[in-house]
Amino acid sequence: MSEEVEPNSGSAEVQKQGGKMTKEKANKGRYAATHLRHAVWTFLAMFVMLVGVTALILWIVYRPHKPQFTVVNAVIYDLNITSPPIISTTMQFTIVTRNLNRRVSISYDRLSAFVSYRNQEITPPTVLTPLFQERHSTVALSPILGGRAVPVSMEVVNGLVMDEGYGVVGLRLVVLGRLRWKAGPFWSGHHRVYVKCGMLVGLKKGFVGQVPLFRSSDCRVDI
Repeated sequence: MSEEVEPNSGSAEVQKQGGKMTKEKANKGRYAATHLRHAVWTFLAMFVMLVGVTALILWIVYRPHKPQFTVVNAVIYDLNITSPPIISTTMQFTIVTRNLNRRVSISYDRLSAFVSYRNQEITPPTVLTPLFQERHSTVALSPILGGRAVPVSMEVVNGLVMDEGYGVVGLRLVVLGRLRWKAGPFWSGHHRVYVKCGMLVGLKKGFVGQVPLFRSSDCRVDI
């Protein structure tokens, strides 16, 4: 008697083995992709951590101090009051700025300045030239402010008339802008800087020229 042989048994076995190999290859491919993603994320995390640690070390070593500003001289070229209450004045101030950092330079830009009296502006903002200050250095600025009429309140007019009668006027010089610190090849981001310099000047009605500074301390610097 002849034995009956299933015609497709070998073919089915081959297909089964081929399917198993394809599945194994797919699993290996998914494992390799997962491993690659894990390696990439690990590298990125270590890189970010290294940058952070480096930045922290640089900040500790080069930690910048705020600059100092002082008004050392004031000149009044004119000061006129007309109605409706309007003030027209031209003033010049000499401002000394000190960079106390021995390893860090300072770059200023978008600088502007104005003068206020009793918290009201009496000169329009004047744009100042950008400034780069070297490490541990001192720079003097002498901006001329005003030259254009500014509307003010009656409180300002009456207070100014009274103070001129006494011969002592309280003014505030305000400097606004942005700064960046430079340590070696590294630059910080931009920071807003707000400088307020309060002073008492000797001024009587009709006087023009250099006026004495009765009180002029270091200015307040906010960054």
